[in-house]
Amino acid sequence: MISRHQKVKLMAEVFKALGDSNRLRIIKMLASNMENSLCVVDLAKRLGITQPATSQHIKVLKNIGILEPNREGYHVYYYINKKILKKYKVEIDELFKIAFEKCSDFDTCNGIEE
Repeated sequence: MISRHQKVKLMAEVFKALGDSNRLRIIKMLASNMENSLCVVDLAKRLGITQPATSQHIKVLKNIGILEPNREGYHVYYYINKKILKKYKVEIDELFKIAFEKCSDFDTCNGIEE
């Protein structure tokens, strides 16, 4: 079982990864087009940024498990890992619930660090 502190640390990484507009646009492009995956070239063109920059954004999203690669010949296509995305939504909801719990003293307010 993952501790509350480990969950908070993980979610901080998720928020950091999602804190870039190009990464959010990549997620939107892939999530709204689930029947077709896109490769780096396609994503770079749609984003209007370089392929190396797109590759770096993809790497960050892969590191948190939101994007999955699928190699077809010389190309690697990416798709959304819906299971992980749903898991993060549940975790975010849980974090907000914890954040808005009423504290009776400082020690109980500090509970997010446990």
